[in-house]
Amino acid sequence: MDRAEELLKELRIERRQGAPRKRRRWPWIAGAVIALLLVWMTLGATRPIEVETTAARPADDPASASVLDASGYVTARRQATVSAKITGKVAEVLIEEGMRVDEGQVLARLDDVDAQAQRALSAAQLAAARAQLTEVQANLDLAERTLQRQRALFAQRLTSQAALDQAQAERDALAARRVSVQRQIASAENALRIAEIGVENTIVRAPFAGVVIEKAAQPGEMISPISAGGGFTRTGIGTIVDMDSLEVQVDVNEAYIGRVRAGQPVEAVLNAYPDWRIPAEVIAIIPAADRSKATVRVRIALKISDPRIVPDMGVRVSFLAEPRADDAPAPQGAWVPGRAIVTRDGRSVAFVVIDGRAVERAVTVAETRDNDRFVTAGLAAGEQVVLSPPARLGDGDRVRPKSP
Repeated sequence: MDRAEELLKELRIERRQGAPRKRRRWPWIAGAVIALLLVWMTLGATRPIEVETTAARPADDPASASVLDASGYVTARRQATVSAKITGKVAEVLIEEGMRVDEGQVLARLDDVDAQAQRALSAAQLAAARAQLTEVQANLDLAERTLQRQRALFAQRLTSQAALDQAQAERDALAARRVSVQRQIASAENALRIAEIGVENTIVRAPFAGVVIEKAAQPGEMISPISAGGGFTRTGIGTIVDMDSLEVQVDVNEAYIGRVRAGQPVEAVLNAYPDWRIPAEVIAIIPAADRSKATVRVRIALKISDPRIVPDMGVRVSFLAEPRADDAPAPQGAWVPGRAIVTRDGRSVAFVVIDGRAVERAVTVAETRDNDRFVTAGLAAGEQVVLSPPARLGDGDRVRPKSP
């Protein structure tokens, strides 16, 4: 028994007096983590949900009066690549890109050595024919006087019939010669006019007033009105556009072409100037469809002329509805983007932001135009609605607009 007690004493661990006991810290750490989680969950539950908002538009808003939207390009009805009527070497080019030219203004000149030589030859031939006519006319006048004398002498029996006949023949021959020379003169005049046209053809002029958008040739190059096929001969001096003939051409899906008619008002917005709304009007609907794209081309006239509008610019157009009659009642409701309306519990609802909170509203959709919806009940024009409401957004939740 004593032996057993001694063994137990040997196994006992003796602690020093005054040594501090180690405290277990993990319960405190776990408690702190749990407290932080509770605080985070509490703050997260009250944190505002970031949403995108927009204002509901009134029923008669011009932007909402669109019955169809389409996109296309600005085109010019009068656009020409100007070339010479003959093949020749460019001697001088008088245009640059962006230059405004008038109708008939000289754009370029070709080497005119051959044309000038031909004109000089034609002028010399005309002068020779006219000089020849002067000589023939003088001889004809003399023959007329001789014939008159021979007739007087023959009447007095002082000359023979043969002498009279000879004078008559000489006079007739000179008269015929005069007619021939006169015709030669007319032919020489025509040849001179043709030679002058040849000289004029070496001058390239603007066919109409416009703006140069491309300079295609330089001095020393050969140009031709037709392609030479070798790639070394230009077919034009430059390209001119009549800026007063600009219009818009758009391709409309054939399923919606029934919404478009000639004379319909249109609002055009250039991609380069998205805040600028340009009044326009439908000119015509081209009576042919594109089989590959299932579209129909529509021509639209711009009602204003502005230097900011240039060919080949991208443009978006809105075909507007017919204006409402003065005695017709104003429609009641508001236009909102289609993604502002969602389905909750089988109902169409929208969320309106009031005092920083989302308020759920049941809405009635009466009309759909492209991406817009016309709501006749549940919303008022000017109210801020939430776009694409998240699934976790509920009635009364705090929200804040997304920063742009």
